[in-house]
Amino acid sequence: MIDEYRTVLENGEAEIVEKKSRFLSAVSHIDNEEEALEFIEQIRKKHYNATHNCYAYVLGERFELQRFSDDGEPGGTAGKPILDVLTGEGIHDTVIVVTRYFGGTLLGTGGLVRAYSGAAKEGLLASTIITRKYGVKLKIQTEYTGLGKIQYILGQNGIHILDTQYTEHVNIECLVPGAQKGQMEKELTEGTSGQADLEWGEPCFFAEHQGEILIFDK
Repeated sequence: MIDEYRTVLENGEAEIVEKKSRFLSAVSHIDNEEEALEFIEQIRKKHYNATHNCYAYVLGERFELQRFSDDGEPGGTAGKPILDVLTGEGIHDTVIVVTRYFGGTLLGTGGLVRAYSGAAKEGLLASTIITRKYGVKLKIQTEYTGLGKIQYILGQNGIHILDTQYTEHVNIECLVPGAQKGQMEKELTEGTSGQADLEWGEPCFFAEHQGEILIFDK
């Protein structure tokens, strides 16, 4: 499993014009191929009178699934350039549809590649991109005397605290990046002389956005 990957959080739309042809880009996060096909069909219905609705989408940690369509444009001038933008930018689990309204002037092979690539890039710029990181939730129970040391260790390692409850004991819930799990267990155990109870939860993916921590199942 990879430690982190980039994907779309909030969908985006953009438009560029090349020699009077309009290229409208629509971007969406997807969790499966069905969602990709539904989004493509949605855009096709919205732009039913367009000249072309070309697309590309990718799924999987290592882009295991890749699909694209030129939708009537010369082979290799539309869908593949859109796909290359997704893989080149390292954007996972995402679909991009670029709709073209023909403006009366032929662009040529190179012009089409530049236009579809450019529209796809503008669509991504108009979207909100986040980095999802692999992590594990950790619950820590400690006596009040050990709280300061634990807070220091968590702070030094940049660990996000999700919740703290002060009862007979102090209960802290935090989010540890997967790559730091072993190190954190060692530091917390040694730092508290084994007096803190550590309970590891289910793995998840998380992201930081506008000062908030977002948690995802995948």
